Amino acid sequence: MRPGVLSVVTGFGETGAALCRSGVNKIAFTGSTATGKRIMAACAETLTPVVLELGGKDAFIVAPDADVTAAADAAAWGAMANSGQTCVGVERVYVTRDVRDKFLAALQQSLRNVRPGTEYGPMTMPGQVDVVRRHIADALEHGGTTLVGGLDSVRPPYVEPVVLVDTDETSAAVQEETFGPTLTVRTVDSVDEAISLANATRYGLASTVFSRKHGVDIARQLRVGMTSVNSVLSFGAIPALPFGGVGDSGFGRIHGAEGLREFSRTHAIARQRFAVPGLALLSFRRSRAAMSITKRLVRLLHGRAR
Repeated sequence: MRPGVLSVVTGFGETGAALCRSGVNKIAFTGSTATGKRIMAACAETLTPVVLELGGKDAFIVAPDADVTAAADAAAWGAMANSGQTCVGVERVYVTRDVRDKFLAALQQSLRNVRPGTEYGPMTMPGQVDVVRRHIADALEHGGTTLVGGLDSVRPPYVEPVVLVDTDETSAAVQEETFGPTLTVRTVDSVDEAISLANATRYGLASTVFSRKHGVDIARQLRVGMTSVNSVLSFGAIPALPFGGVGDSGFGRIHGAEGLREFSRTHAIARQRFAVPGLALLSFRRSRAAMSITKRLVRLLHGRAR
């Protein structure tokens, strides 16, 4: 690699703060919403543009016509892979009442042999274990019940899979990013209710929809940056698709054509190739005749002119 093509600097908050003040052309940050706001404020001092890929509380909708077994398998992996420490990992499931029992049974079966230390690793930071524990406790206090695991599943540095059923939507387990191997499942009476609840969050990063016939239509109604239909996280495996969110999940895109434009500077150049005699419009020397001709041309082309 040629010198200067890539530089790597590692460090904690002070290093990041120095980078914000360093005069770089652009900063792309992936992390929490709170830290993203601090980075944006620091970069504002030098008008350094930013791309922020922040937290998420990604929803998963199971419609009545879904392949329920496939949906359960996808939800299990999407929620628990990497011990749930994935920004686009599944955190909330909304399943319609008519397939609820079948989905819960299949989900429980999918997680039967999933264990930390074999299928996924430990939590990366001790503080995140405390967040997971707090969210589980809060969910149980707000009427949720456990389908898989519970508070005793938190065994630092590992957390075993936890599935919480019908937790109140106001609980921290539903409203805040957990970033751990937990999953809330809520029963809904219709897909419309599922869409409404999925959108009832300040985040808007990713989502998943399982429906044989209406997946794309449902996906288009979700306030997120990315959606997988009848699969999970597949948008992340397609380099041509832009990657990013809305709301407290940040703004800007990486990947795809939009991502390439994000890291470039638009420069508009106009060059006059010829001059029309007597039509010097951008000049104080323009004549009344030139203005009259221009008005006629505008009226001819656009149907009106003042």
